[in-house]
Amino acid sequence: MTRVLYPGSFDPIHKGHVELVETAANVFDDVLVAAVGNPDKGGGVFTLDERAEVISEVFAHLPNVRTMVHTNLVVTLALEQEADFIIKGLRAVSDFESELQMAQINKEISGVETMFLPSTSSSSFIASKYVREIARFGGDVSSMVPGPVLARLHAKLGGSD
Repeated sequence: MTRVLYPGSFDPIHKGHVELVETAANVFDDVLVAAVGNPDKGGGVFTLDERAEVISEVFAHLPNVRTMVHTNLVVTLALEQEADFIIKGLRAVSDFESELQMAQINKEISGVETMFLPSTSSSSFIASKYVREIARFGGDVSSMVPGPVLARLHAKLGGSD
């Protein structure tokens, strides 16, 4: 059985994330999606627990996907959960540059390898920070996020479906 860990802030989870998890669920036996507290990413919309709830709701149709929260090093969680790999999505060359360095340091301190999965061009422009900003100003993010996320954004920030 191959278990992978997909960590991220997921604030909020968007269709690019969904694409990656659905791909991973088709390839790997067990996919752990971890909403991770990131002190470098301030100004979030949802708490870690709220993110975990909506992630679980979004992936309820995939029996091999589990959701959790974590506030320590990602490699600590990967080792605790006996993950074979950490997976990360790549949208652009700039993602590769930063993610490669993170993958190398993670490998050095834990021995856990990172696998990169590219996004499709239809979702490569989506980033949680843009979704948050557009939603805060009342813009339409319905094409970028799953329905449960949209409903929660509207409940938190105002707006309608």
